[in-house]
Amino acid sequence: MNPHIEDIARRAALAGFITLAPDALSPLGGYPGNDDAGRELQSKRDRKEMQEDFIAAYTYLKAHKDCNGKVGVVGFCYGGGIANMMAVRIPDLAASVPFYGGQPTVEEVPQIKAPLLLHYAGLDTRINDGWPAYEAALKENKKSILRIYIPM
Repeated sequence: MNPHIEDIARRAALAGFITLAPDALSPLGGYPGNDDAGRELQSKRDRKEMQEDFIAAYTYLKAHKDCNGKVGVVGFCYGGGIANMMAVRIPDLAASVPFYGGQPTVEEVPQIKAPLLLHYAGLDTRINDGWPAYEAALKENKKSILRIYIPM
């Protein structure tokens, strides 16, 4: 939960959305003040446990008394992978908007029901290398997608 993500959540709330920005590092004391130290702390958490924390956040938000039942997810970098994971695991997710982040496996693509707005950095070869197989699986399974390249 770095200052950038806090600002994204703040702006979404100002636009009228109910916003929840979970801090995956809260069990370890929260964001330590810089992203490098944050990545180091993140490596000390169990990945599956972190994923379940985000699923629980979705469940909490969807049941919120002011929620209309439509919940979407936006994620950046690691959070982009979380947004992709949630698209696979939550059949009634209203939308998934990953900025970068690892893609689901080709075998997981049929489980995706949410529309996807996929953002890729033009020079991020680690993530972009997975795009051709993911794109083919999305098209083969007739998934609703929009892909955007950001020249960075």
